[in-house]
Amino acid sequence: MSIETNTDLDEALQLSADMEALADQINALPPARVRTFHPRRGRMSPKHHDAMERLWESHGVDVPLDPATALPLDLAALFGREAPTVLEIGSGMGEATVAMAAADPERDYLAVEVHTPGVGNLLSMSERRGLTNVRVALGDALTLVGHQLAPGSLDAIHVFFPDPWPKARHHKRRLIQPAHVGLLRSRLRPGGTLHCATDWAEYAEAMLETLTAEPGLTNAFDRFAPRPEHRPMTKFERRGIAAHRRIYDVIFHRSPTEDEQV
Repeated sequence: MSIETNTDLDEALQLSADMEALADQINALPPARVRTFHPRRGRMSPKHHDAMERLWESHGVDVPLDPATALPLDLAALFGREAPTVLEIGSGMGEATVAMAAADPERDYLAVEVHTPGVGNLLSMSERRGLTNVRVALGDALTLVGHQLAPGSLDAIHVFFPDPWPKARHHKRRLIQPAHVGLLRSRLRPGGTLHCATDWAEYAEAMLETLTAEPGLTNAFDRFAPRPEHRPMTKFERRGIAAHRRIYDVIFHRSPTEDEQV
């Protein structure tokens, strides 16, 4: 093994240790707001570490642990152009984000994820596909949305297969709930789309009820939407199908005549 290879491995191990420390810091934060995600530790491969090292400055967005320190995000400066922007909340390993961005070059895709190996994989895949319309944020989506993205700045928000938090005592941790939906709606442009998907029937009904009750959102269908062709198959969807669970899509639009209040 060469000296350079040893150095790369040492750097990858150090970055993984840093990410474990970050997870510990997140867990140690005071419970000022209920978390909607599990802080997940994972060791990045040298390939993912290399992508983070080379691409983070130009393609990454830091989401601070303390929302009070968050700075507004200039999407045009981030992507280097003025274009409709889609926010992908919980991008996982990034396969769906990359597939949609490749098929939709006229729009920009901002993914937000807390799992560092997933962020590294998304950057690596985007580079390999030659995509210029993908950026990724590392951290809490609610901090990004509430403190860094401007009202009316998004063309669409995707929430595909979020953690269902199936136990009743954990429902307060769900992303799609009344406490959060107004914030998500406010970041959409008039006519913008909020598209959710889940394989948990009870969560799907809760999503439908919550979004229907939100002023300024209109269901694009009577109840659940047919599966859109543009939504790629994810590993979570495959797991749901393998477990014989129905897949639910919920698609709402922000009312185009609503005056922004948030």
